[in-house]
Amino acid sequence: MGLNKTTVLLVDDHELVRAGFRRLLEDGDELIVVAEAGSGEQAVQDYTKYKPDVVVMDISMPGIGGIGAIERIIARDPSAHILVLSVHEDSVFTTRALQAGAKGFIPKRSAPEEMIKAVELVSQGKMCIDPEIAQQIAMQKLTGSENVFDVLSQREFEVFRLLAEGKTVNNIANILSLSPKTVGTHHTNIRQKLDVSNSAELARLAIRSGLIEA
Repeated sequence: MGLNKTTVLLVDDHELVRAGFRRLLEDGDELIVVAEAGSGEQAVQDYTKYKPDVVVMDISMPGIGGIGAIERIIARDPSAHILVLSVHEDSVFTTRALQAGAKGFIPKRSAPEEMIKAVELVSQGKMCIDPEIAQQIAMQKLTGSENVFDVLSQREFEVFRLLAEGKTVNNIANILSLSPKTVGTHHTNIRQKLDVSNSAELARLAIRSGLIEA
C-alpha cells in the first residue's frame, strides 16, 4: 500500500497548525502531504500544480479565504475532493463551504482518528460531515430558520466577509480580482439585502454571527 499513498494539500494560515496536522496525517502510512499553503490564493495555485487526491482546508483565512479558494478550485476541477477543517462550527460556514463544493466538514477539535477517517473518505469522493454539524443544518432546514446570510450570493458573501474585516472597496477589488465598481455594486446590494446602513452595523452583524472574531 505504501506506494499508493493518498496525496494531501494542507491549507491553513498558521504554520504551527499545519505542522501539527502534517504530523497527524503522515502518522500512518496511507497519507502524504505533498504541499502546504498558507492562504486561499496559494491553495488554488498549489492545487493546479500538485493535483492532490484531497485538500484539507481551513476556512477562515485572510484574502479570498477558504470559501473563495474552494470555489476557485472547484471551478478548475469540479471533481476536486475538499475537506474543510474549521474552528467555526456554525452552519453559516458549513452550508457555504458545501455550496461551494466541499465534500466534508469537520471541527478542528476532532479526534485524530476521526480526522484521518474523514480525509480518507473525502479522498474517495465520499461526503463526510461531522454529525453534530449535519444535525444543525438539518434542524435549520426543518424549522425554516433561514440563516441571515442565505440571501447573499457566494460572491456577495465573500465581499461581505472582507468588508466586515475592515477592508476597503479597493482592497477587496484587489483580493478578489474584481473592479472597484463591481465591488461597490456588491456592497450596495449587501447593505440592502441585510438591511444595514453602515460599516459598523455590518461588522456587528458579522461578529454576532461568528463570521469574524470580535
